[in-house]
Amino acid sequence: MNEQQNLAGDGTVVQSGQIQVSALSKSFGIGPLRQQVIENCSFTLERGKLTVLIGPSGCGKTTLINLLAGYETPDSGTITVDNVPIKGPNKDRLVVFQETALFPWMTTFQNVVYGPKVRGEKDKRELEDEAMHLLHKVGLAEFRDKYPIQLSGGMQRRCELVRALINRPKIMMMDEPFRGLDAMTRELMQEYYVRLFEENHLTNLFITSELEEAIFLADRLIILSSRPASARTVMEIDLPRPREFKILVTKEYLHYKQQALEILHEEAMKAFSSGCGTAVADFLEAYSEVKPK
Repeated sequence: MNEQQNLAGDGTVVQSGQIQVSALSKSFGIGPLRQQVIENCSFTLERGKLTVLIGPSGCGKTTLINLLAGYETPDSGTITVDNVPIKGPNKDRLVVFQETALFPWMTTFQNVVYGPKVRGEKDKRELEDEAMHLLHKVGLAEFRDKYPIQLSGGMQRRCELVRALINRPKIMMMDEPFRGLDAMTRELMQEYYVRLFEENHLTNLFITSELEEAIFLADRLIILSSRPASARTVMEIDLPRPREFKILVTKEYLHYKQQALEILHEEAMKAFSSGCGTAVADFLEAYSEVKPK
């Protein structure tokens, strides 16, 4: 098995890609209304690693993931997957968005198998076995015949995770997928997600505004600057896997969190001075999580 390959939970070989972002810039608008959203941003999504990207609200996180997915084109700079320039969307890069994207007229099972089925990549029996294996992994096997409206928000998120994984992308990208879930469901989703990653080790990019979530999940943490966004800092998160929530009270975890908070504080203050109060609110919320009780 070469360095690009990993084993899925069912023993099949899956590919894992690497994204290189170099001097990326993107702006929107015309004339004096034009706004620079991303400027001279460079980083690497390393093969087989879970990279988490965090930054103040409105700094350009979603714009960045749209560029990586190929939905937007940069004004300047380059994005490559395994040294091949991105020219648009491709099944080697799949995105799970904040909003549910399940087909409401399809059952859980039909939603999961849709991609491989329409591409004719596997025979019916093989596809069903793989889908059920993944649905068992996330506790949805008994809900295979339910429609999205019959599932809770957390169940819909799990279904979307499985639907993405069964397509075996080289890179999985998650755009704040657990935003809006209640605290208990969010914690459950973090647990499912991190276990799936630790099983297949696909290259993952996870975008979040929650620092605790970011450090718990990450192999590498990219902290964005205030707008226009660039990669301010890349932190290597050397916490043991498999990850368990008990690491949230370890000295190592709290050290990483304090480091990240200091950087986020600096960027929030810059955003505030430029008139973006939401970024400061993000920082104050994060800070309150680590203050002594």
